[in-house]
Amino acid sequence: MRALRYGLTVLTLCLTLPGAVLAADRAKLQDFLEVTGFDVALESIRLSASSAPQMLGLEAEDFGTEWTRLTTEVFATETMHNMALDILEQTLEDDMLTHAAEFYATDLGQRLVEAENASHMKEDDALKQESGEAIVAGLEALDSPRLDYIKRMNAASDSAGTAVRAIQEVQVRFLLAASGAGVIELQMDEPDLRELLSADEEALKESIQEGAISGGAYTYQAFSDDEVLEYAKALEHPKMRRVYDLMNAVQYEIMANRFEALASAMQRLQPSQEL
Repeated sequence: MRALRYGLTVLTLCLTLPGAVLAADRAKLQDFLEVTGFDVALESIRLSASSAPQMLGLEAEDFGTEWTRLTTEVFATETMHNMALDILEQTLEDDMLTHAAEFYATDLGQRLVEAENASHMKEDDALKQESGEAIVAGLEALDSPRLDYIKRMNAASDSAGTAVRAIQEVQVRFLLAASGAGVIELQMDEPDLRELLSADEEALKESIQEGAISGGAYTYQAFSDDEVLEYAKALEHPKMRRVYDLMNAVQYEIMANRFEALASAMQRLQPSQEL
């Protein structure tokens, strides 16, 4: 399943969908996470923890060898999966689940999931970005239609346009939690913090869009143009769009929740302990 490593408004809307009473049962949801690759997308949230100290003006190394243990504990796969299942059990309609699962269960769908899982869990983001940018440059030189297909995929899988808001929400909730835990001393209140973060909104949006294109070029490099187009069309289906709106909202909520938990846990790992 396509997912962003970095919203929450969409989650509120999803929780009040009229069809929520027809939500799928937990066993089917567990299978759904696996067949779509959303279980791995959730697991990859742990990799985003590397950015947490930088938000505070620190480095992960400042916290010594305990940093890896702490992030493994806070971003435990079982914890995140259970959070996702708890939300989806109340929100994901059975017909939406069936529609998405049937596509990803096909031969093409499973090959796409395999490629996406490998991309999600690749820790060297710099190398992936560099490789993706090189592929994009080559496609531009060839005037390939693949770039248009990738852009269609990106637009369809984030049809609610939540990425920028999600990043800002994660940052706000993390910084406020870190301040509340005494990890940092925040010099501004929440409204001012949100205003400060929103000042770079357009630049952030452009950066996300560029990253999504290079990421798509890297992830789907082994697929034919026809297969990429087929995927774009599948993602543009109204039911698949609704599934992705919900999946993105769930992922962003879990990320924000775990970053808040990380901020509280960091109180036990003040940099001075191991410097």
